[in-house]
Amino acid sequence: MSQKLNLGWLGAVALGMTLSAGAQEKPADFATQVPLSVSGEGPWYRLELPLAVQLNARQTDLSDVRVFNAAGEAQAYSLARASAPTRENRTLTDVKWFPLYNSADATEHAPSVRVQSSANGTLVEVQPSSQLEAGEEVLRGWLLDASSIKAPLQQLILDWTSERDGFQRFSIEASDDLQHWQSWGEGQVARLTFADERVEQHEVGLPGQSARYLRLLWNTPQSAPTLTSAQLQSTRSLPLPLVWSQPLAGSSVKAGEYTWQLPMGLNLERLQVELSQPNSLAPVTLSGRRESSLPWQPLSSGLLYRLTQNGQDVVQNELQLPGQTVQQLKLTVDERGGDLGAEAPTIRFAVRSTQLVFLARGAAPYTLALGSATVKAASLPLATLIPDYSAAKLATLGKATVDGGAVVIPTSTVKTAATTDANWKKFALWAVLLLSVLFLAAMAFSLLRKPPVKS
Repeated sequence: MSQKLNLGWLGAVALGMTLSAGAQEKPADFATQVPLSVSGEGPWYRLELPLAVQLNARQTDLSDVRVFNAAGEAQAYSLARASAPTRENRTLTDVKWFPLYNSADATEHAPSVRVQSSANGTLVEVQPSSQLEAGEEVLRGWLLDASSIKAPLQQLILDWTSERDGFQRFSIEASDDLQHWQSWGEGQVARLTFADERVEQHEVGLPGQSARYLRLLWNTPQSAPTLTSAQLQSTRSLPLPLVWSQPLAGSSVKAGEYTWQLPMGLNLERLQVELSQPNSLAPVTLSGRRESSLPWQPLSSGLLYRLTQNGQDVVQNELQLPGQTVQQLKLTVDERGGDLGAEAPTIRFAVRSTQLVFLARGAAPYTLALGSATVKAASLPLATLIPDYSAAKLATLGKATVDGGAVVIPTSTVKTAATTDANWKKFALWAVLLLSVLFLAAMAFSLLRKPPVKS
């Protein structure tokens, strides 16, 4: 009996050692290899993974991403992929708004104001710094009080009185002390009558930063409307920034319907549609799906336009998406607005940035490898990779960057290496199994030759 247990244990150990050796990953197992440059203090290095490199992955969740050293040894790493903010960590807050007036001949300068605030910074009153006579004052914009919001601001939602239809364009500035202002770009909302229907756009994207106050100044003098509502959407945590793709061509299925095939399944958060023809106006619905066998699912809808006003193009060509994984897109245009041309317009899509942190072991240079449909996920939690991990320490890590363009191994080489490796694994496994069978046969023969034990 003891001999039987020993032989079985030896066979199991041999099988385990063979499978472990066969599971050892090598750079040649991956279709794409990209050299990395490192700088700063190690041994941990942080890499912002370019979207163009990500698209060479074979697995949607990037489980096939690895980092190797000069000896071809895999490095321990952590992969951070932020998804779109969910409803659970998004908050919509109604905020107070105060008018900003200026004199009619000083509309090129921001209004000078005198404010009164409470002890916690909440605005109580906002007045012009100097008294304006009747007929001299012009409404330039609005001051929003966001002092009660302690989270990064993601979106601004406005409503205004109906006497000012059309497009509303304004600059957005942020401040924490009402003295020093930082530009947050421009905003654009609209209320239009289209085919006997009202088409409205109330939302404006914000850069995902915190601020106590926002200042909205309308571009054209005397064009600021009277606000009736102002809301700010915030998130509990600051998401990673968006990264945009290169232009992607599509195809036209029929008039007013266009489709695009993405390189892989991606969690899309924004989509830009090229509007090449001036004076285009198109209410659209965007749908998506993972593969052709699945039904289309609605993702977003909105109004796309490129209109000329006062000699300038007013453009709204972007749709906000929920961040779910899709690989095919379909844009359907309301036929009452005309289509976007016989050929499908090119699009650009945005996903959240992906961050990779690896622990450098062994000699440089280091190589980023990806492009395998069979390897398993190997990413570690950051707190495991970095024992005393903190957000502050993350900012001090060394930096890794992609060195030049992606170096793609020829497909034939990858297939040959994979075939050779698979053949070796198959041969080794059969050898171990045959060896185990021989052990068992020998043991059985030995037992059969023993005379029965007399009682």
